[in-house]
Amino acid sequence: MLRYILRRLLQGIPLVFLVSVVLFVMMQNMGDPLATMGGRSVTRKEDRERLSRQMGFDKPILVQYFYWLVGNDWAKIDMDGDGVAESYGVRKGVLRGDFGMSLVARQPALEVILSRLPNTLILMVTAEIVVIFGALILGVYSALRQYSLLDNLVTTLSFIGYSMPIFFVALSVMYIFAVNFKRWGLPYLPTVGMFDPRVGQTPGQVIWHMILPVFTIALTSFSAYSRYIRSTMLEALGQDYIRTARAKGLPKREIVFIHALKNASLPIVTVIGLDLPFLLGGALVTERIFAWPGMGRLFIDHVSRGDTPVVMGIMMLIAVAVVVFQILTDVVYAWLDPRIRYD
Repeated sequence: MLRYILRRLLQGIPLVFLVSVVLFVMMQNMGDPLATMGGRSVTRKEDRERLSRQMGFDKPILVQYFYWLVGNDWAKIDMDGDGVAESYGVRKGVLRGDFGMSLVARQPALEVILSRLPNTLILMVTAEIVVIFGALILGVYSALRQYSLLDNLVTTLSFIGYSMPIFFVALSVMYIFAVNFKRWGLPYLPTVGMFDPRVGQTPGQVIWHMILPVFTIALTSFSAYSRYIRSTMLEALGQDYIRTARAKGLPKREIVFIHALKNASLPIVTVIGLDLPFLLGGALVTERIFAWPGMGRLFIDHVSRGDTPVVMGIMMLIAVAVVVFQILTDVVYAWLDPRIRYD
């Protein structure tokens, strides 16, 4: 198994390299980062020429990628044109953990990303846990009670929930649980931010502000997961080894949760393994609507201003996470099914 993991890691290196090339070329053609470096005012022509020369934007794209990857020894950049040089152009390169300076925040891009990453993980991991456990309970129960009243009800609600756009869900829950509840004199839920500035960032405030975003993210994913778990459980319950286990008189709980669910969980693990890396990217629409200061909102804000260091840092973080989580998925396969061997 260790040899297999090392081989997969080595195979992932050229894949991540290819992804970085594609993303870098795309970012260079998405906008003009110098246009927004003057703040609210348009960057002057002479400042644009000076910054373009000092930051290497006048060089061929392959040279720019090489500097982004392995670093450079450019002179320090005079950002304001006042004769005082700043260290925006001196960097070690991505291979040594330096994604450069954010053109918007004027801070190291990695620090900007890491400042938002915990906020996204709090929101997205909570939503994923709610989705997985809730979908497992309903999916397994629906499979055991096929075509029952509850099964038909869950099926109908799942299709409705899956077909609704996430922005519609977000705005609907805000209108019901915030606007109407406040109008009716009931305890209403907050709709923006992570905490009330008058109270501070306490665990209770974060949990209270997290209810509506988690519900919004979980609803659409919950619908898809529950249907998928139901179908895989129905397929597993119809196998010969399940009928043999029933004929031998094994307890129903053991048949369902040890024999059927364990074998039915392999396709589910694949879906979860594909979803987990993208938790790092946050929820673009949900974070924007609820003003949650996470990675999704950070990505939208900086991609619109052509901030290549921050956007590339986020995308490369997701790319590496995809490779790592696919390897972990294969390891979980071998744990769930002893017949799977990689050596």
